[in-house]
Amino acid sequence: MFRISKRMSVIEESPTLATSAKVKEMKEKGKDIISLTVGEPDLETPKEVKDAAVAAILDNRANHYTPTAGIMPLRQAIVDYHKKYDKIEYEASQVIVTEGAKNALYTLFQVILDPGDEVLIPSPYWVSYTEQVKLAEGVNVLVTSTPENQFKVTVADLESKRTERTTALVLNSPNNPTGTVYTKKELEAIGNWAVEHGIIIVADEIYYNLCYNGNEAVSMASISDRIKEQTIIINGVSKSYAMTGWRIGYAIGNKQVISKMIELSSHSTSNPAGPSQYAALAAISGDQKFVTELRETFEKRLNYFYPLVEKIPGFKVTKPQGAFYIFANCKEAAEIAGYSSVSEFALALIEEAQVAVVAGEGFGFSDYIRISYTLEEKQLKEAVNRINQFMEKKTKG
Repeated sequence: MFRISKRMSVIEESPTLATSAKVKEMKEKGKDIISLTVGEPDLETPKEVKDAAVAAILDNRANHYTPTAGIMPLRQAIVDYHKKYDKIEYEASQVIVTEGAKNALYTLFQVILDPGDEVLIPSPYWVSYTEQVKLAEGVNVLVTSTPENQFKVTVADLESKRTERTTALVLNSPNNPTGTVYTKKELEAIGNWAVEHGIIIVADEIYYNLCYNGNEAVSMASISDRIKEQTIIINGVSKSYAMTGWRIGYAIGNKQVISKMIELSSHSTSNPAGPSQYAALAAISGDQKFVTELRETFEKRLNYFYPLVEKIPGFKVTKPQGAFYIFANCKEAAEIAGYSSVSEFALALIEEAQVAVVAGEGFGFSDYIRISYTLEEKQLKEAVNRINQFMEKKTKG
C-alpha cells in the first residue's frame, strides 16, 4: 500500500471539473445532456491566434524550452496591454507567464504563505481558492456576502475578520460564481484598507473584459500607486479569447514576489508550453476585436437567459454584472421538488432533467447552484424548458 501525504487529506476534487467529468461520462453513454457547468466560452479560438501557434511550431520557435517566466515578447506584451488599457506601468521583470491563471494562483500562495497565515476570501468564492490555500498550509478565513449587497463585501466585513495573522485578501471582480463587479469606489476603499494593514491583495481579474449592461471592471492596481504596490494581478487568455485549452495565465506585480514565483516554477513546471505562448502573444497584442464580439455575445445571452431562469419555480436570482454565470438560490426549488438539499436537487437535474449545473456547496453557498450561460440561446431555452418540466413533474408527484 502506498502512503498518501497528509496535505492531500485536507483538499477535495474541484466540483466544477468533477461535474463536467460526470456529464462527459453520461454523454458517452448516449445521454442527451445540456451542460451548464464549465466556465468555458463556446466560441472558437480566433484564427489568427491559432495561426500564430502553427507558425511558431513550423519556424521552430516553439519546440524547445523557453525561459521559465515565459518568452520576453509575451511578457512585454502583457506589460504593454496593462499600460494601454489600465494606465498601469510595469516592467517585464514583474511578469510571470504560467500554465493557466489557476497555476499562477497556486504558485503565488506557495510563495507568500507560511503555515498558519490567514487569507481573507469573500464567500461565495471560486472553488480552488480554498484548496490552494490549504496546500500552502494557510488558513482560509471566509467573509460572507449577501445577495442584498450584490454579493459584495465591505471594509467593515473584512475588518471584522482581520487578525494579526491576516496575510492576504483574494478579490475576484468580475466574480465567479456570482457575476458581481466591484466599482472603483468600492475597490479604492478595500485597497486603502489593505495598504493600511499591510495585507497583500490577490486581484483575480480573469473575467476583467466580460462586463455587461453598462458595468465596467476596474483593475485594482490602477487605483493608486500605493494600492498597486500591494497588489498581485492574476489574469490570462482563457476567458477573453476563448483559449481555455491553451493554458496560459500570468501574474504581475511586486518584483520580489514574481522572482520567487519564477524560482518555484523552475523546479515544478519549467515553462509554459511554447506554442501556447506564441498564441497568447498574438491574442494579447492583437486588435481586441474578438474580445468585443465575445463580450457582446455573452451580454445578449445573459439578457435572454436571465428572465427565463428568474421564472423557474423556486429559483431566486440576482442579475450578474459580469463573467458568464448565474448564481441561483434553489433552496425553495429543492423543497418543492422533494429534496432535502440543493446538492441532491442539482444531481437530480443532471440525472432526470438531463441539465447539468454545479451545486453551490463547493463555492461556499450550499443553497445555491451555478449556471453557466456560455451556450447558444436555443440550448439555453431548451435547458430552462427541461428544468420547468422537471419541476412540474415533481410538483404533481
